[in-house]
Amino acid sequence: MPVAEIRNLTVRYGNFVALNNLSVDIPEGCVGLLGPNGAGKTTLIKTLLGFITPASGSARVLGMDIASKDRSIRQKLGLMPEQDCHIPGMTAVMFVAYAGELAGMPKEQALRRAHEVLEYCGLGEARYRNVETYSTGMRQRIKLAQALVHGPKLLLLDEPTNGLDPAGREEMLDLVRSISHGKGVNVLVSSHLLPDIERVCDHIVVVMGGQLREVGSIADLKRIEGHPVDIELREPNADFVEAVRRAGGAVLVDKAYQYRFQLPGTPDEVCRTLMKCARETGAQVRGFALAERSLEQAFLEAIR
Repeated sequence: MPVAEIRNLTVRYGNFVALNNLSVDIPEGCVGLLGPNGAGKTTLIKTLLGFITPASGSARVLGMDIASKDRSIRQKLGLMPEQDCHIPGMTAVMFVAYAGELAGMPKEQALRRAHEVLEYCGLGEARYRNVETYSTGMRQRIKLAQALVHGPKLLLLDEPTNGLDPAGREEMLDLVRSISHGKGVNVLVSSHLLPDIERVCDHIVVVMGGQLREVGSIADLKRIEGHPVDIELREPNADFVEAVRRAGGAVLVDKAYQYRFQLPGTPDEVCRTLMKCARETGAQVRGFALAERSLEQAFLEAIR
């Protein structure tokens, strides 16, 4: 089942339309919510949480209607907002435990769970420090910890790597990957950073101007129609290229010892044809793979 089902959802801020008749099913797993700044990503997250009342349309999250079950939905969701959300004067363990109590956990259970998630997020040694003394990377981790403390069924991450240096960014992405693929928690990652999405997500939803532009698995969106093949030789070989042409292939890329060919048949048949051409011409194959476009190319096509 989809973790969220959105139908004809429209959200307005005065005369400005933030979401325009949006309909999409968000699948289970780790899903990237992609779009340029101002595309409507944060508005969608707030609407799913029940913080914003839509002008029209409907949505269900984990099978619950956002119009009537907003409080129940928030108890089962974890939100890591883009902006800092700590409470000055609180230690990390006090803050995370308080977030657990707000989600309905008994006080002792919330405290025990706070220690566990702080350790998991790499803040175990700093758990008794006040959160306002934390660095940017540590504040990002505390936001993730408070979103995880009550064991949510769906985790919403709004720009989780915002403001992090390269090392901190890698550590945060490793944590997100561990949560979604190791712990089995459904995750929706809102970001405009394509490398981050490609690193942790399996599916993407692309929005622009409050409208759906693309949805699907990253593997499918990167696939090129016709299954062209990239092949790398040890050294350039004109006889090999000519043999591929005689076999009915088209040369799409010919750059030094790297080639891209389009041939008729299934990928297995194409592979056999190319290997046959290599044997006949004495070409030494060093690399072979189905060609694919980058996620950036797929994204640019979607928003155009």
